[in-house]
Amino acid sequence: MKTFSIALPFWTRAFLLAGLAGIVLGAGLIAYRFYDRPTVLSIAVGSFDGEAAKLASIIAARLEATKSSVRLKIVPTDSVLDSAKVFADGKTDLVLVRADVGDLSQARSVALVAKSVLMILALPGSGATSIEKMKGRTVGVVGGEINQKLVDALKTEYDLGDKVTFKNLAPADAPRAIKAKEASVFMLVVPLNEKYLSLVRRFFAGGHNAFPALIPVESAGAIADVAGAYESFDIPQGTLRGNPPVPDADLTTLRVGSYLVANKKVDADTITTLTQALVSARNDLVRDQPLLSGLTAPDTDPDAYIPVHPGAAAYYNGTQQSFMDKYGNWIYLTPMVLGALASIFATAWRFLGGRRQEPAETTMRSLFALPRRIRDVKSEAELADIENQVDQALDAEMANAIRSENAQDISTLVAMAHRLEDSIHRRRLKLAASSAAHQD
Repeated sequence: MKTFSIALPFWTRAFLLAGLAGIVLGAGLIAYRFYDRPTVLSIAVGSFDGEAAKLASIIAARLEATKSSVRLKIVPTDSVLDSAKVFADGKTDLVLVRADVGDLSQARSVALVAKSVLMILALPGSGATSIEKMKGRTVGVVGGEINQKLVDALKTEYDLGDKVTFKNLAPADAPRAIKAKEASVFMLVVPLNEKYLSLVRRFFAGGHNAFPALIPVESAGAIADVAGAYESFDIPQGTLRGNPPVPDADLTTLRVGSYLVANKKVDADTITTLTQALVSARNDLVRDQPLLSGLTAPDTDPDAYIPVHPGAAAYYNGTQQSFMDKYGNWIYLTPMVLGALASIFATAWRFLGGRRQEPAETTMRSLFALPRRIRDVKSEAELADIENQVDQALDAEMANAIRSENAQDISTLVAMAHRLEDSIHRRRLKLAASSAAHQD
């Protein structure tokens, strides 16, 4: 019986295997680079003094310096209101925003960055010592539309309606408006840090007794109960000036938080990584940006005004997934995948190896089938060819059986040899008898 093989030159096999290895390595490298590349989140930032963009730039630089797997792409805007609009339109993943500005229905809090306080300041001689006494006067709203929700809350709580004229002012126009007395009362919202307190003092620069008076918001608690973005807060005595102190006693007003928020659709693991990086770098960042001293965890209660992002909540609550939680399935499946790949490579190697060896049981099966073939032989030449094939096959199989010292295989081969020899002999006699009959 003849066996056939595919004989490829060695260099051909080597070239094919090298090409296959190159493809696998290239695919692995591409997959690794895709997996290892950092996730870039876009963030909208804007403020009247450019501090928001500066703050975001410091954070972005820190993430890049520490080779964090999350990076920031800054999208600058003209104001916090514009930033909120960009975010609400789905054009950025993150935004630095005040809790009472814009549509934050898709927002989920990541970190509380700072808190700003409402200051209502009455010019000397105005006679406005309370919100009730602001009626019939003009109130300059520094920041304009940014503070619209705050103005609406005051109107509703104190029934100001059309009894007070609220005039929007750009921050840059505030000093001129104050000097020209375009309003007798001015309201603004700023963080209580030295940078912004100094700014307020410059706005109202004047003589020793010409400093404006702070007007309390006595119903701050009631407003906070209705408008969840706000909370009641007491400005400490002497915050604006120490001698004489302004205010002259702790004064109740409203406070609102500024947050780093993410779209609720952003991957939770990505936000967990970002939150961890921010908190870890906080102490270093404060040196460059004192405003970040207030960076802390947002309200994680389920009924918070801005719900916390699941990724941030996982970090703050210590429930982030462990390595096994994230990759347990991959660890379990990897041996199976590698086993399948090994089988594929083994098959490819056998093909490229140039030889296809038939197993012993296949040869034995062919030998057992030969008696039927012998019975159909029509000529002595064909019978002689089969006999040669049988001899070669039996010799090879007998040599294998002897090497393996398998007595059962040897016995089987001896019996098969006798059977085939008998079949060939009988068929040869029949062919000879048939040939003699034809000659007669």
